[in-house]
Amino acid sequence: MALFTLENVSVAYEKKNILKDFNLSIEKGQLVSLLGPSGCGKTTTLRLIAGFLEASEGKFMFEDKDYTKVPVNKRNFGFVFQNYALFPHLSIFDNIAFGLKLRKVGKKEVEKRVHQMLEIVNLKGFETRFPGELSGGQRQRVAIARALVIEPDILLFDEPLSNLDANLRVNMRVEIRRIQQELGITTVYVSHDQEECFSISDQVAIMNQGVIEQLSDPATIYKYPETKFVADFIGFKNFISFDSRRTNGDKIELEKAGSIFTVNSHAHMDNPSKLVGAIRPDDFILEANTNIIANSIQGKIKITTFLGRSYQYVVETALGEFTINKEMVQPFQNGQSVTVTIPEDKLVLVE
Repeated sequence: MALFTLENVSVAYEKKNILKDFNLSIEKGQLVSLLGPSGCGKTTTLRLIAGFLEASEGKFMFEDKDYTKVPVNKRNFGFVFQNYALFPHLSIFDNIAFGLKLRKVGKKEVEKRVHQMLEIVNLKGFETRFPGELSGGQRQRVAIARALVIEPDILLFDEPLSNLDANLRVNMRVEIRRIQQELGITTVYVSHDQEECFSISDQVAIMNQGVIEQLSDPATIYKYPETKFVADFIGFKNFISFDSRRTNGDKIELEKAGSIFTVNSHAHMDNPSKLVGAIRPDDFILEANTNIIANSIQGKIKITTFLGRSYQYVVETALGEFTINKEMVQPFQNGQSVTVTIPEDKLVLVE
């Protein structure tokens, strides 16, 4: 059963809809990420849950209670901001204790809970320091401890790792997942970083222009994007609009300009209106010009780019231009004829 739901929610800024008839349901104990490009409505959704914004239409239900009009100070939700939002003049102890003191929690209980949080976020011994004496990752852990110490019903993250360097981001996302699983706290996490969301989430909602285009577990989204937008966003950079399709046993046969391509059938591709194929640059088989075999087509190298571990090619074919990555010692030359093969288990059909 869902811990909370947003039901047909609409939010507008200056008469422009950011969310329109938006729906989201999250179960207790899950970590759900809102992922999408800038301006898609993910931070608006988070601020709506927190109570910083009020919906013009729809409901926010929490534990079967209508929280739509409940003010932010009456919601027991923890919020971790992108820029830490720590008080520079307060010690780490006092930063973490701030929410408890506002709630007039007793001194002994404050000390007990703050020290518990310092252990959970691996900052024991840092209580007398000040934010300016800590690294970015340490400051972010203080912000997490401050959000957790009030024992919130929901923990909300607004792009918490965007100010950290690449290596520190990887370490911190592991820490966030560890803490979330250790405490079993329901969490909503906003990011525009696909790898970050996929690595820590139970469910990911891919958002586009105020709408969730797909909500599923990370592995399903990675393998079977539902729409062209989702596919493009998660790295399927090649698209083929087929003319027709038919089912043949456990295969789907797709026709384009007289050529037939076969793909493995899957429940996510059952919709007969799905006629657009998507494939990642790494998933093609690219070879020097050979005889045409099943699921292959002749092509010509148009552009060659060195990526370090591999080369990236733009290949001209009768089906259009494809972007293809291939690891090789000796690269193909521009103008060289090649054979492009699409493996049956790598082409996905999307809306």
